[in-house]
Amino acid sequence: MEVLVLFGSESDMEVGAEIVKLFDAFGIRHALHIASAHRTPEKVGRLVKKAEKEGAKAIIAGAGLSAHLAGVVASKTLLPVIGIPVAGGPLNGLDALLSTVNMPGGVPVATVSMGKAGGKNAALLAARIIALARPDVLKKLESYRDEQARAVEEADKRINAGRR
Repeated sequence: MEVLVLFGSESDMEVGAEIVKLFDAFGIRHALHIASAHRTPEKVGRLVKKAEKEGAKAIIAGAGLSAHLAGVVASKTLLPVIGIPVAGGPLNGLDALLSTVNMPGGVPVATVSMGKAGGKNAALLAARIIALARPDVLKKLESYRDEQARAVEEADKRINAGRR
């Protein structure tokens, strides 16, 4: 396993699907689990220790509401932790964003945006970490970036066709 992916609940799997899609495309070995910082803290600890033993290079943790999962994970490992605040609840994710981004000094969590974009960015950030040791992943990241640039150029051509 190169990356452990944890989500606080099954309802977060829409975001998790973005991660799995990119990891599969880039050939990054990962494990995906549901584990709650509040309801299953022992499980969270076991999964983090297992990831360390299996040589993981990063951990992604996504949660909504009070969103303590990424911070709890970061307190249990020295691996890079990428937090995804998941939108939901009465504050529509603002509480998750603040809980994930406002970690005390000494317990870092790299926080990405909410929703599917957050899942995608977490996967790409983890892929960049993996690419430090895997040239094949670096090449796939370069191709991914080139594909994004081509898509923007094609969109520009479409909207400007016939305007000249």
